[in-house]
Amino acid sequence: MTTSPATIAAAAAQLGDLAQQEVPLGPRTTYRVGGPAALFVEVGSDDDLARVAAAVQASGIDVLVVGKGSNMLVAEAGFGGLALALGEAFAAVEVGERTRAGAAASLPVVARATVRAGYTGFEWAVGVPGSIGGAVRMNAGGHGSEMVEVVTAARILDLRTGSDQVVPVDDLGLGYRCSKVEPHHLVLWADLGLAPGDRAAGERMLSEIVAWRRANQPGGQNAGSVFANPTGDSAGRLIDATGCRGLRVGSAEVSTKHANFFQADAQGSADDIWALMHAVRTRVFAATGVVLHPETRLVGFPPLDDPSDDG
Repeated sequence: MTTSPATIAAAAAQLGDLAQQEVPLGPRTTYRVGGPAALFVEVGSDDDLARVAAAVQASGIDVLVVGKGSNMLVAEAGFGGLALALGEAFAAVEVGERTRAGAAASLPVVARATVRAGYTGFEWAVGVPGSIGGAVRMNAGGHGSEMVEVVTAARILDLRTGSDQVVPVDDLGLGYRCSKVEPHHLVLWADLGLAPGDRAAGERMLSEIVAWRRANQPGGQNAGSVFANPTGDSAGRLIDATGCRGLRVGSAEVSTKHANFFQADAQGSADDIWALMHAVRTRVFAATGVVLHPETRLVGFPPLDDPSDDG
């Protein structure tokens, strides 16, 4: 859906100097490629948050919450709405058996803080380069654990209605890389239920996870796993088995280190990443009959064609 110029103008007028226009989103993602947002706001305070919510409600503009951009690919055409990111005021962490982490806090920072304070249950998150808010929205996970196992509740603001509620975990709808959190919902903080643990053991686990990640996953410009694992299998294994490791489309390449990671060249194109996703998905289906579904959040792109649809 494309936001009309009149809607953008109305939101811009409501936001005034709080909003910037045509701000590149690529630098705010780990792919570091992609186009601009028609409007962009970095929310630095509760007053900013109230102004953004009022503008969304008055104008009906589409909203994109950026977070750390570690699971997002923005088309070169950009996002024709209001993109927003929460500032440091929303990154506070209060550590305890009930750890309250602001939505802008990074997962590795929270993981290290909880271990340092002698708590266990969130060590796995040191290897996930995202924010608490984004992790709740997609039920992020790694190393055999995921958010649904530790989150007890989250505070969520509905930007369209102004509803501001603390939602218990059972009502978040956390499933495999999905939830009931909608694009117009803004996670403000999450409570994590942790247990007392041994700090030394926790530090060893953090080190082991970081070492494993460096040994098994590529660095550079990527957004982690591109496709969700199909039931009973691994997307990376399927991509590798069908000869896609190292496959290149323009400025995008399937990583030679981990086949479910796609790399963007410096100054590359987000549209090339999307085209590579399409090519890999088509090849995997042709060879195995399995339809891979994106884990990456695609912004400004048409839906990927369903390779199982023979027309």
